[in-house]
Amino acid sequence: MDEQELVIERDGPIALLAFNRPQKRNAINDKTLAALRSFFTDIPADVRVIVLSGNGGHFSSGLDLSEQVAREPHAVMRHSRNWHSIVNLLRHSGIPVVAALSGAVMGGGLELASACHVRVAQPGVVYRMPEGQRGIFVGGGGTVHLAGIIGADKMTEMMLTGRTYSAEDGERLGISHYLAEADGALALARQLAQQIASNSPTVNYLIVQSIARIANMSSEDGLYTESLAAALSQTGADAEEGLRAFLEKRPPNFNR
Repeated sequence: MDEQELVIERDGPIALLAFNRPQKRNAINDKTLAALRSFFTDIPADVRVIVLSGNGGHFSSGLDLSEQVAREPHAVMRHSRNWHSIVNLLRHSGIPVVAALSGAVMGGGLELASACHVRVAQPGVVYRMPEGQRGIFVGGGGTVHLAGIIGADKMTEMMLTGRTYSAEDGERLGISHYLAEADGALALARQLAQQIASNSPTVNYLIVQSIARIANMSSEDGLYTESLAAALSQTGADAEEGLRAFLEKRPPNFNR
């Protein structure tokens, strides 16, 4: 790529991904989507947690509309389905993703953020779903992932009015799980990522693979799936180490 749309760095078991189009407030173009697909299709085996952020003060202002103007309906459909498949890779890779939210978190940027497993915001974040004012409908999974967090009623209101919500509003609504200090979202996200990386990789995998799926099942199917996950978690070296560490009153070491 001529321009590095997605900067990827490593900090031990943590992969740090940053949108890198600051001149466009990290609007997501096709190259950015391709870079996300490439990474999440082949995550390095030693990565335990992923942190997703945006360079230049903004997480993402949403879809790069300059690439969307002339598309035919079938092309829009394919673009949306491609976006969905990338979000599914992110959501169900088995590796927890922590989002560090700053500045503009709008449209497609908010759709991507809402698919992450842990979300950290900082003061000054602006949440919006402006598609209704652009003459378009969402296509990046917001009706499932964002509406699953804030409810269909609230998402309907956001799209109809284009209303702006603050970082404080977002924490109250559940868009973020944590509200960091000023300019502190990335630091807190990295701190949480280190904590998550110290968990059993097996249990992390089961958490991010199972819970969202169970939420879409009938209660009986969900309970059965929960039992399967519990059975898988309580066998093998990680379970032995976790239980031994508890009995010996010491922190577990899952990095053996």
